[in-house]
Amino acid sequence: MKDEEEENNIPNSDDENNAEEQSTDESQEEEIIKVDAKNFEGGHFYDNVNDEGDTITKVTGMYKDWFLDYASYVILERAVPAIEDGFKPVQRRIMHSLKELDDGRYNKVANVVGHTMQYHPHGDASIGDAMVQIGQKDLLIDCQGNWGNILTGDSAAASRYIEARLSKFGLEVLYSPKITDWGVSYDGRRAEPNNLPVKFPLLLAQGAEGIAVGLSTKVLPHNFNELIDASIKILKGKPFTLYPDFLTEGIADISNYNDGLRGGRVRVRARIAQLDKNTLVISQIPFSTNTTTLIDSILKANEKGKIKVKKIEDNTAANVEILIHMYPGISPDKTIDALYAFTACETSIAPLGCVIEDNKPLFIGVSHMLKISTARTQDLLRQELEIQLEELKNKWHFSTLEKIFIREEMYIDFKLYSDREALYKYMYDRFEPFSKSFVRAINDEDLQRLTQIPMIRITRFDSDKADDLIAKLEDEMREVEHHLAHLTDFAIAYFQKLKEKYGKGRERKTELRVFDDIEATKVILRNTKLYVNKAEGFVGTSLKRDEYVTDCSDIDDVIVFMRDGTMMITKVDAKTFVGKDIIHISIFDKSDKRTIYNLIYRDGKSGPSYIKRFNVTAVTRDKAYDLTNGTKGSQILYFSHNPNGEAEVITILLRQIGSIKKLKFDIDFASMAIKGRSSKGNIASKYPIKKIEIKEKGISTLLPRKVWYDETVQRLNVDARGELLGEFRPSDKILIIQQSGKLKVITPELTTHFESDMIVLEKWIPKKPISAIYYDGEKERYYLKRFLVETENKEEIFITEHPNSQLEIVSTDYRPLAELVFPKIKGVQKESITIDVEDFIAVKGFKALGNQLTTDKLKQVNLLESLPYDPPVEFVPEKPERKEGDDEDGDVQLDDDGQIILF
Repeated sequence: MKDEEEENNIPNSDDENNAEEQSTDESQEEEIIKVDAKNFEGGHFYDNVNDEGDTITKVTGMYKDWFLDYASYVILERAVPAIEDGFKPVQRRIMHSLKELDDGRYNKVANVVGHTMQYHPHGDASIGDAMVQIGQKDLLIDCQGNWGNILTGDSAAASRYIEARLSKFGLEVLYSPKITDWGVSYDGRRAEPNNLPVKFPLLLAQGAEGIAVGLSTKVLPHNFNELIDASIKILKGKPFTLYPDFLTEGIADISNYNDGLRGGRVRVRARIAQLDKNTLVISQIPFSTNTTTLIDSILKANEKGKIKVKKIEDNTAANVEILIHMYPGISPDKTIDALYAFTACETSIAPLGCVIEDNKPLFIGVSHMLKISTARTQDLLRQELEIQLEELKNKWHFSTLEKIFIREEMYIDFKLYSDREALYKYMYDRFEPFSKSFVRAINDEDLQRLTQIPMIRITRFDSDKADDLIAKLEDEMREVEHHLAHLTDFAIAYFQKLKEKYGKGRERKTELRVFDDIEATKVILRNTKLYVNKAEGFVGTSLKRDEYVTDCSDIDDVIVFMRDGTMMITKVDAKTFVGKDIIHISIFDKSDKRTIYNLIYRDGKSGPSYIKRFNVTAVTRDKAYDLTNGTKGSQILYFSHNPNGEAEVITILLRQIGSIKKLKFDIDFASMAIKGRSSKGNIASKYPIKKIEIKEKGISTLLPRKVWYDETVQRLNVDARGELLGEFRPSDKILIIQQSGKLKVITPELTTHFESDMIVLEKWIPKKPISAIYYDGEKERYYLKRFLVETENKEEIFITEHPNSQLEIVSTDYRPLAELVFPKIKGVQKESITIDVEDFIAVKGFKALGNQLTTDKLKQVNLLESLPYDPPVEFVPEKPERKEGDDEDGDVQLDDDGQIILF
């Protein structure tokens, strides 16, 4: 009852003076507060002296001292790892407890947590969580039971259900009690290590992440074998580089890693492949994500209309497998890019190398961390060797003493000496002739050990065995001295031994690749409809009663042309006023330089008509641009929008005014040069135009677009990066062949993704045959076939579909040569055969089996240099040139009727 009263601030009625004393205390407290307020200055309290001369100590510098103490504690004791061993304090205490409990068998994690609480001043939850994190990194702890799953995000079972013991690697690299720097636990009852003598760059192998007060750290994990290789290079004085490697695998772009320092960035992507035309599969996920968060991000993007997904299946178990089912007609390549652009399939990680050194935060890069770790490992090895040498010397020293003591029969005269001092003097005198042969001076402790040798051991002493033991100790001492004299070589051998013992199965998991930048406007799903009211001048997605324009997304821009010759670019919105009398509206791509606009406008109300061709690239959003000469009353008479620079032929009909001889004539836009949007243009006619008709649809006047393939990012581009595939017209396609025997012919879009087993990528020439040698798994024979691609935009397999069938070589040359190499059978080597593919087999159908190449076993099939062949010359249209007679303003010569003279 008393506790309840105190908890609820209820006065105790049993004490009559209680209320009076409480009132007195409150009055004193108020007085002290007033004094404090008088001495409060600049956010601090200062000491005060009362009337009796006693000094009253107030709370001084609360924000300065208390906050800094708390911040220092969090930084040093909880959040940031030490550079010496790479551990935070709780992790170090866990590893120390595991060593104390180690007997080769598994221990309940709950027992380990309880044992660790002897050293750790915090609760069991923080210890258990920290231990699970160490165990999930699969390096120091041998785990048994459900320790959670870093791929799915599933948490571990309760600590009473799971077990742990130190791994062999942890036992070898973490502990060495004789050189450990020991301290006292928080309650002063136990000894605990200030730092463990870790002989490996553990901090970089495991990574570290922590948030302290005003400080954080994020050291990314690195590959086990690569760290060892880099440490060896440091010891050898060679340059090295370090890049992160993640257990979740994935693909990483480390071009801006910045050695793990502040300001760097690592972009990590999931590995996404096309399973079939309507299914994508995610087989690896980015670091810092799991399948749950990844799927949630995909579903949110789907709800917002960024992507369009039919269904998602999560089949993740030991390996990641997320199936994304798409609706028919959705582009897999664009969907993959959209997943990278709008979901957690691509994440950006900001590393921050912060560690504790000498109780102070230190900001360094991973290269510097590894150098410090390597130097510390070498120093720890030196200390262990020195201790080992000292122990060997002591063993040799006592073995030598023992041998002389027994051989000289010093024990026989012990009965003559009644006290210890006399006995020791006797023994010192007897050992004096041999003093120069000892590694150190004899002391009382040596003599005491000699006097305690049992008589049975003396009687059974074997001088030869003693000599052998001494010789063995001398050999070991020389070996240790050699290691000390060649410490760098010894450290290198130590690292090499670690790699041999524990490096298998720890190869790099994350693929390093430079990523291409994905433009969101090109990959976003256009699931909104755009409408226009041309008469009133409104565009938007809410004008559902007006004219439909195209599908769009909320991040698109639209370009609008008005009858008065103005042009505007604005962002897609529900309803936007752009200007009355709209003649054209479409989605705008600022990077598109191939879309050409053909235009004829009248200058003013009665001026001449001008003709021009232009493209639109750099513009300011929501700014009106005038495409005419700027004269009031100007009007567009003809307009066309041409995605590939098409140039049509038009017929112009003039009004009958005066003595005009020619009222009808044709103009080919191909004769006009493409200029900027602000150019005045060429005069089409000085007389009023009655009507303009299209006489002939145009073809592209642009040069074929050059397309390159950049192996680094595995993407096509038009920026001259990588290997030139050729010049492509709108109807041209590319040929893709994979090692699996799959083939497809597709339009070269810049968003196309390529599989890792792609072996052929080139411009497709329809009449150019493809030659392939493959092994048929069912018939167990080699076949040669030549064929043409019969179906475009469809992936097909041109070898047999038996599981053991495999493609040996493929060639897209006209006249390839192949070499057949046979194995040696019973000591007989059959000569190699050269096959002229063109003579061996004619071009057959795509599904044809082909001709059997040989009945003999083959060791190897090589593709030789092809025979010469002159392919047909491909016609490439020339770029239109400016005609003679064009003046500086672009005007051309006119005839007597004011019509343009076409050259």
